[in-house]
Amino acid sequence: MACCLLNKDTRLRVSSVLRRAVKEYGPRHLVDGEDDTCWNSNQGSPQWVEVDMDSLSNVEEIQIRFQGGFAGKDCSVQTTDENTENHTVMEFYPEDVNSLQSFKLPSVTSLKKFKIIFSNSTDFFGRITIYELKVLGASI
Repeated sequence: MACCLLNKDTRLRVSSVLRRAVKEYGPRHLVDGEDDTCWNSNQGSPQWVEVDMDSLSNVEEIQIRFQGGFAGKDCSVQTTDENTENHTVMEFYPEDVNSLQSFKLPSVTSLKKFKIIFSNSTDFFGRITIYELKVLGASI
């Protein structure tokens, strides 16, 4: 059975934080379990979230809850190999809604570190707002 692979200790990096206000809008809010906190990016595209899990895991699904009006449009999950070449694991196209959305990987993929890239946004200025991020799968 798939479980959430992210927790408050997961190493997260993001492309930007609104007004550099990390305490209010930083990446920790993606996995803090609070309904009223979020990661807000600055304006500009693309934006991204890098996830670095403790160990290699079989990833099955990614779940994201955006703020409506600030959702990613053309999105992808990418990994980098030992030669620093990027590889797209999957592409996905979220709806511009406030509810939790699920995106299943085409096949179970073993990942430790990956980026979720938001090539553009439903916001005119390219901002992304995410209230919740879950990665479902099983540790290896």
